[in-house]
Amino acid sequence: MDLRDGPDETAFRATLRTWLEANVPSGLRGLRGWSDPAALALGRDWSRRLAQAGYAGLTWPKEYGGAGQPWRYQAVYLEELARAEAPQHLGVIGLGMAGPTIIAHGRPEQKARYLAKILSAEEIWCQGFSEPGSGSDLASVRTRVELVGDRFVVNGQKVWSSYAHIADRCILLGRSNTASEKHEGLTYLVVDMKSPGVEVRPLRQITGEAEFNEIFFTDVAVPKENLLGEVGGGWRVAMTTLSHERGTFGFALAGALDVAVHKLVTLARERAVTDALVRDRVAREWIDLQALRYTNYRALARLERTGAPGPEGSVAKLRWSEANQRLTKLAIEIIGQEAQVDDGDGAHAYWRYQQLRSRGNTIEAGTSEVLRNIIAERVLGLPRSR
Repeated sequence: MDLRDGPDETAFRATLRTWLEANVPSGLRGLRGWSDPAALALGRDWSRRLAQAGYAGLTWPKEYGGAGQPWRYQAVYLEELARAEAPQHLGVIGLGMAGPTIIAHGRPEQKARYLAKILSAEEIWCQGFSEPGSGSDLASVRTRVELVGDRFVVNGQKVWSSYAHIADRCILLGRSNTASEKHEGLTYLVVDMKSPGVEVRPLRQITGEAEFNEIFFTDVAVPKENLLGEVGGGWRVAMTTLSHERGTFGFALAGALDVAVHKLVTLARERAVTDALVRDRVAREWIDLQALRYTNYRALARLERTGAPGPEGSVAKLRWSEANQRLTKLAIEIIGQEAQVDDGDGAHAYWRYQQLRSRGNTIEAGTSEVLRNIIAERVLGLPRSR
């Protein structure tokens, strides 16, 4: 594919860049999370403005409120959002995972009920997939989903659920047949997070924030009409969710890494770094960024050709997570011991936070070990691990 913007993409990028410069609230630039209530209020307003401007659901079909644009527009959008250090739409899980899954598997009444409120951020969604003991082995989930009369009853626990503390809805995968094989007997539900029996417990991270959560379900009643797909057919629906999770994920990661690399280069210049080995390490991060970009373009070409994301998303996530850990560690080394001194909102605080936050990069959204298995099996064609 041609890696340069065509005339239409060039015009879209310029319009978007101008709009972001004029509309991103100063309190949201470089935002680190949605734990603060004031930031959350800004985030809801920001998400509504994104939707009103037509930037939410860029690739969704027009009949469901989207813009019906090619995937390359979503890639440009993510690049420019990162460049402006602006947060994504607050309903990122709804837009990128729940929405496309409902479009693919939902009944007409489900689409009418949920999709418009995802776009407007009127309803925020979270994901109930990972569990203690089965975070990386999705087929081994143990949360029980039992059909009792005209409703399902859910009992179990989910963990590492982003946005659960502010979510209105949850896409949940549970086991409806305990006697079946791992990938069989799974059922996919939409759960109202305000239902009796739902308890959310934030997980405090090393940064002091709580981005992730545990969710406990105790005899939670879910109406039968909240079923997505068929009873026992949840695995196929879940694969739709996961494929969309990494559709253009790499562009968001590369955009964020681009910002970090530029900040690292600026830091090295300000500190007048002359050590050749340190300068080589800075150069390596820039080179890795370019390699990640080209991998993303290859993934985009496949996505536009086939309509389905390929394994390149796993490559991008793996490479980004390890590059970001190296980069933030290097920045702290360049600053030296004074990095431990509080400088308010200055460079010390920025890089300290980024270094601490990066520790979770190789765990969230698929551990590095699991991603290497995916790459080995789906890219290199090696035998499946046992």
